[in-house]
Amino acid sequence: MTSTLNCSRCGEEKPRLSPPPIPGALGNEIVAAVCRDCWSEWEKMEVMVINELRLNFMDPEAQKTLLLQMREFLALPDVVQTSPSSHDTKD
Repeated sequence: MTSTLNCSRCGEEKPRLSPPPIPGALGNEIVAAVCRDCWSEWEKMEVMVINELRLNFMDPEAQKTLLLQMREFLALPDVVQTSPSSHDTKD
């Protein structure tokens, strides 16, 4: 793995993150697509998003909202996850 990448957010060839900033597949996706500078910008923006939207992390919807905001900020592709509870049921 090279030490630089073409960042999905700024479009420039810059140093990559190491280690992944969060665990799991999402952390690996971020390492593969986002430079250190843009991740640092997201960390600052994340605080503003949480405060502006008054996100309560006891609410799973708040966690989804922050994830969507992060993906948009970092120019990562949207990932649609479906679960049985997310489908409308007709009686």
